[in-house]
Amino acid sequence: MSAVTREAVEACLRQFTDPHLDQDPVSAGCLREVDIQGARVSVRLELGYAAGLFKNGWAQMLQMALENLDGVDGARVQVDCVIDSHQGQAQVPALAGVKNVIAVASGKGGVGKSTTAANLALALAREGARVGILDADIYGPSQGIMFGIAEGTRPQVKDQKWFVPLEAHGVQVMSMAFLTDDNTPMVWRGPMVSGALLQLITQTAWNDLDYLVVDMPPGTGDIQLTLAQKVPVAGSVIVTTPQDLALLDAKKGVEMFRKVHIPVLGVVENMAVHICSNCGHAEHLFGEGGGEKLAAQYGVELLASLPLSMAIRMQADDGKPTTIADPESQIAMIYQDLARKVGARIALAGKPAMPSIEISED
Repeated sequence: MSAVTREAVEACLRQFTDPHLDQDPVSAGCLREVDIQGARVSVRLELGYAAGLFKNGWAQMLQMALENLDGVDGARVQVDCVIDSHQGQAQVPALAGVKNVIAVASGKGGVGKSTTAANLALALAREGARVGILDADIYGPSQGIMFGIAEGTRPQVKDQKWFVPLEAHGVQVMSMAFLTDDNTPMVWRGPMVSGALLQLITQTAWNDLDYLVVDMPPGTGDIQLTLAQKVPVAGSVIVTTPQDLALLDAKKGVEMFRKVHIPVLGVVENMAVHICSNCGHAEHLFGEGGGEKLAAQYGVELLASLPLSMAIRMQADDGKPTTIADPESQIAMIYQDLARKVGARIALAGKPAMPSIEISED
């Protein structure tokens, strides 16, 4: 029986691609320790993104591969998730209690941006991350409804300076809607809204968040630019539908983030296809392949493509978005995959990988 070497272990690991990083664990810098004790091998990997629902299956797959290596009698693979802080734009100070800010934006309203933001936040929490969501859609705040927070609920104030975010489904939630009357429209000019939102963001006592998802207002005007320039955003997600008009506005969103040097992590395409509940016929009501074309044009990834589904709408209206209401459904799994991909893209754009450690009996 030949002796097991580190080279053989690494070569084995290189045969498998992490579907969220699009790299093998060695090339992605996830390998932290290789311990070879005779015919027994122990490996520790470290993922830079939340992957609680993925890591055990990933570890088992790699373990089985290592146990098939010549000279290996037993193998153990440990996969940890360690989420680091990744700075946003230069000269923009970090937010207290927040490691990474994710902006969810759209060029126009009505494309499902807020629903995507809510499910993304909940999916990240299901993967084991500490998550908050800020409803920055000042003219049409909806996160309170989506998270099932009763109308008229107000946040507590700490030390006469900090708003304490509300909590729902394990996610910290803050919205301007919690400070105003739900039935009174916000008739404010752009500078007033920008100032109020910045105050809300910086004076909320976020409690040790791995990710803060910001549900941005639709469009690319003064409010969006102010937020993009004043909030340290680690990456942005653009939400669109396949419709040509929506894609035209989504392109403006991509360009806006690029101008303020915020990475565009990818595109989410909503209402991609409708499946008839009676006959099962699939029909592309709003066009086909628009999100994929947009992603290809700007060299970013199509992170997810979601169907036009009554269940998504009804569950959000009921205060339990799909990720919580039906966590084992196919649509929920799409949101979980989206969450892991978003976290992985932030990790890839962040700090360089730590060197791995080798331990052997000689």
